[in-house]
Amino acid sequence: MREIEELVRNVKKYKNALVQKQFKSKKNTVSYVILNDKPRVLKWFAPGFKKNMETEYAILKEGSAKLNVPTPLDKDVRNNVIVMNYIIGKNLCDVINDEYTPVDEKKRHIFALAEWYVKFHKHFRIEDRLRIRGDSVLRNFILTNRIWGVDFEESRNGEPIEDIAGMCSSILTTDPMFTDGKFQLCKVFIEAYEKSVKWSLGNVDDEIAYALLEKIQWRPEEEETLRKYSKRIRERGLR
Repeated sequence: MREIEELVRNVKKYKNALVQKQFKSKKNTVSYVILNDKPRVLKWFAPGFKKNMETEYAILKEGSAKLNVPTPLDKDVRNNVIVMNYIIGKNLCDVINDEYTPVDEKKRHIFALAEWYVKFHKHFRIEDRLRIRGDSVLRNFILTNRIWGVDFEESRNGEPIEDIAGMCSSILTTDPMFTDGKFQLCKVFIEAYEKSVKWSLGNVDDEIAYALLEKIQWRPEEEETLRKYSKRIRERGLR
């Protein structure tokens, strides 16, 4: 993973950027900086990921006027960088997994998250074609007085169930994993989403079970646990 200081040091337009924080990212370099005296996020895409940059920029440009997503301020094609506004808030993953956050408050946030997905799917739906956000995990959401989605490079045409099941698998597998409370949050999330859309999700339990198995490639040390709960959900659902 490249360090953001490399970009700041070598590219003139970012010379005056003051790096505040570099975020965790599997592929690209994402940092909060002060650029021209304003808080900004620089997302520096790795070589070979230009298509991902174009995808994310298109989502942000089209969605920022009506959806809770960052506003894109510049697309630097030469250096594979998107500059966007910085959203000051808490990561939703940390809030949901904080043992001191009241259960009712967690449910309110999850309900708001479902509404975010409803708005996203409706906004990008064209007749029978629908775009999903992809990389549907708690870490890709920020909580202020509302829910904000970030990181759209894996967005593509698909089925809503992929996003919904992906988020449920994320809720279940963030620490603490597979608690009764996490199963309840998944049910709140699915029910809130289904009540607000006209289309059917289909067999969500099977899709969640599959999403859990997909995580094994990234978390091989937890393969036994992931397989155990994948089988349980496939056979018994989220009960």
